[in-house]
Amino acid sequence: MILLEEKRTIKWFLLFFYIIMLGYDCFYYFVAPGLITDRKIGLPSNYWYLNYIVLMILIPVTYNLNRLNRHALIKYVFFISYLITVFIVDIFTYFGSEEPYTSGNMVEIFLILSLPLFLDKKYFWIVTLGEIIKYLITGIVLQTSYVIMPIILIIVVSIMSFFILTRFLGYVGALSLSYDKQLEGIVKGVIATLELKDPYTRGHSERVAKYALLLVQEIGRFSKEEQKSFYHACLLHDIGKVHIPDSILMKPGKLTTEEFEIIKSHPVVGEEAVKDVQEIKEGISVIRSHHERWDGKGYPDQLKGENIPLLARVTAIADAFDAMTSSRSYRAALSVDEAYRRILDGAGSQFDPSLVEEFKKVFHVWVKFHRDYPWTKWENYKEVKV
Repeated sequence: MILLEEKRTIKWFLLFFYIIMLGYDCFYYFVAPGLITDRKIGLPSNYWYLNYIVLMILIPVTYNLNRLNRHALIKYVFFISYLITVFIVDIFTYFGSEEPYTSGNMVEIFLILSLPLFLDKKYFWIVTLGEIIKYLITGIVLQTSYVIMPIILIIVVSIMSFFILTRFLGYVGALSLSYDKQLEGIVKGVIATLELKDPYTRGHSERVAKYALLLVQEIGRFSKEEQKSFYHACLLHDIGKVHIPDSILMKPGKLTTEEFEIIKSHPVVGEEAVKDVQEIKEGISVIRSHHERWDGKGYPDQLKGENIPLLARVTAIADAFDAMTSSRSYRAALSVDEAYRRILDGAGSQFDPSLVEEFKKVFHVWVKFHRDYPWTKWENYKEVKV
């Protein structure tokens, strides 16, 4: 839910940013002269157009970042690009000019006042300190004391913005914690119901989610909110098995071709079952595609290589590792050493080879989790030394 609100906030932020900046410049440089002041109508210099060129370039950039689900980066890219561009334009416009420095745009106040909406202290400090440093350097280069006023204004508005941000973070943190606990309880309740069908898989979803989360954290490409959504999706990765008859799910011998086709339907059924759950929408590919193979021989869509969603590739390794290291109705658990070797052997065929390299880095953490996991009486856990 927070991810969705972040996207909406950024869209509205960008819309009002463009409206305020362009509107203010039009009024200040083309309307006010002659009506309010006796300044010359028009922009201070041709360099001013660089501002608008960069703003136009940022439109497709932000669109692609949003499409790639990297919306958390949009505000940083947008602000840093704007800050650097404005600084360069100011220096080239006023350095060596007899015209006094009077730059600035009302949009900078909007930037400061909008900071609490993003619930991001790091972004708050980047914007606040970035604006102050920009004016300080500008004042030094242009040797003007005019910058003192905007710096004071930024500091005052930032203090007010910081108090609001702190309150927002407190409220959202409390609500988020309560919501997460309720959601995780519901998800685990659903999984517990599913696992009653097959005591041999008791705890499987929880372990896979934990293994996968540790691997995602090692990759380091996902925000905390994205990791949270992914974790919940992993817990539900086998939810589609609820429609599979017990006679097939718990069959001790080899499955027939017809029975295996029924088993292969569970990713699609699972995706359909939870497609409207907003909290895991970002990670729903995990449910549909965790049985795809790197070589294209998986199911249900026979996706190949990087066409398989990254999070689904992560889950595939975690799912295979836990399947091998826990007992099933048709075989006993393998040792973690043997599972490790089989994961490595599957690089480039069953698994993404680059993710297998990341798996090597977290393997010792997986072993510790495996060893410390509260295994139940339905599972035969054999202690191994690694």
